[in-house]
Amino acid sequence: MRKVTENMIIREVLELDEGTAPIFMQYGMHCLFCPSASGESIKQACAVHGIESEKLIADLNEYLSSKQ
Repeated sequence: MRKVTENMIIREVLELDEGTAPIFMQYGMHCLFCPSASGESIKQACAVHGIESEKLIADLNEYLSSKQ
């Protein structure tokens, strides 16, 4: 399993597993297919949206590890 990090681009995580989309959306990141999602890291997007990146990353990794 590949582990999500704060430096990964949002699009990269979505391509890894499309099932991560609802997790991003739960955190208020609804523009998953806009140009920013292809160029912003999770850390950058969280800073813009006022989201705690550590919690989002933990939830993404928990989801991915549950699929093994």
